Amino acid sequence: MSLTDMAVNGRILVVDDAMENIQILHGALQDEHEVLFAMDGPRALEIARTQRPDLILLDAVMPGMDGYAVCKELLAAPETSDIPVIFVTALKSPEDETRALGAGAADFISKPVNAAVVRARVRTQLTVKRQRDALRALILTDALTGVANRRAFDERLDAEWRRCGRAGLPVALVLVDIDHFKLYNDHYGHQAGDATLVQFAAAMRRAAARTQDLVARYGGEEFAILLPQLDGRGATGVANRLMAELEHMAIPHAASPTAPRLTASMGIACMVPGEHSMPADLIQVADALLYQAKAEGRDRFRLGGLDCVA
Repeated sequence: MSLTDMAVNGRILVVDDAMENIQILHGALQDEHEVLFAMDGPRALEIARTQRPDLILLDAVMPGMDGYAVCKELLAAPETSDIPVIFVTALKSPEDETRALGAGAADFISKPVNAAVVRARVRTQLTVKRQRDALRALILTDALTGVANRRAFDERLDAEWRRCGRAGLPVALVLVDIDHFKLYNDHYGHQAGDATLVQFAAAMRRAAARTQDLVARYGGEEFAILLPQLDGRGATGVANRLMAELEHMAIPHAASPTAPRLTASMGIACMVPGEHSMPADLIQVADALLYQAKAEGRDRFRLGGLDCVA
C-alpha cells in the first residue's frame, strides 16, 4: 500500500515516552495507516497542530506533561479539538478508564496491547470521525453555491486569526459584492440569478486556489475570501485574478449601469493579528473599503489595513 493510500486510510499519531511501545503500535498499524509519533506532550501538540492527524493514540503516564494534560490542550485548541484520542496505557482500573473518558478520550486500551484489538478500535474511531466530518461539512456548506457558509467563515477566521497571531503572519480578507445583483434578478429572474451565483463562486475558487484559502458566501450576493499568510500584494493578486475571471466569463448584465456584463466590487484588508486587534477589526476594514469601491463607481477593489503591502 502506498503512502497516499495509507494517508487516505487515516493518519495516526502515537504518543508514548517509550520507543518500544511506539514500535509495537507502529507494527500493528503501518500496513493500513500513515503513522506519526512523539515521545513527549509538547512535541505531540506541535505535530497535532501542524500535521492534523485523524486519530491520536496517547499514553496517560509520561514524564513532564502527562496524557491528561495533552488531551486537555488538544480539546482547548480549535484546530485540534475534533481529533479523537484513544488512551493506550498500563493503567487498568475502572477509575483510570473513567478519568480518561472524563478528560475527553474517545476510547481506552490497556497495555500490553493486542494488535487486532488496536486495529479494530482504530477503525471504529476513524469511521465515527469520517461520519462526523461529513455531517459537519454539510452544516458548514452553502447549499446553493457549494462554498463555505457564514458559520464556516466565522469559525475559520477565528482559527486562522489565532494561528497566524502565534506565528506573526498576516491574514488577508477580501469582501466581494456582485454589482447591481438585485437589478440582475429583476431583469433575468431568480433562477438565472441562482445559476450566476454558482458560476461566480466557482470563479472565486479559481482565483483563490491555495489549500488554505477559504471562499465563503457571506450573505446574499456578498462573498468573502479568507487568505491566511498573505499580505496586500498577495491579496491584490487574488482580486486581479477574480476580475480577469469575470471578464473572461462575460456574463451579460443588460440592467447594470456599470457595465454590460457582470462585475464585482471588492474591499481588501490585511493585518498581522496582535494583542489589541480582533477578527472583527479585519472585517470592519474590509467592509469600509468595499463601500469605498462601490462609491467610486464599482467594478474595482480598494486595499487597506494595518499591515497591507501594495
